[in-house]
Amino acid sequence: MEKRKNLCAMIPEELHGRVKQEQEALALTLAQYVEMVLEEHFKKGGKEMENGTRTLAFQVSEELFGRVKGYLAKHPGLSQRNFVIGLITKELERYEAEMAESAPKEAGEIQEGQEADTDAS
Repeated sequence: MEKRKNLCAMIPEELHGRVKQEQEALALTLAQYVEMVLEEHFKKGGKEMENGTRTLAFQVSEELFGRVKGYLAKHPGLSQRNFVIGLITKELERYEAEMAESAPKEAGEIQEGQEADTDAS
């Protein structure tokens, strides 16, 4: 196992609150969260993580957060991360299929309109 060292720093209360919110939203321990942030900073300038992945973080209401946690409690083995990624992926696939279906129809409507113009002349 890699040797570990303790890191302690005084930060403003407001920043501490933001750190705790994001850390909890990502379901990480404080040590895991700080390590992730530092790795992001040093490896990719804080913009990109390993393997081309990016961090997507957002805040939700306390009520929605509780509902998510309740759902996850009834689905052992499903992480908060995988749950949210699954929802996003499912919705994007639905949207992309909808766009793919409407594209040929729109192209057909344009061709029919062009044919009508040539018939009229």
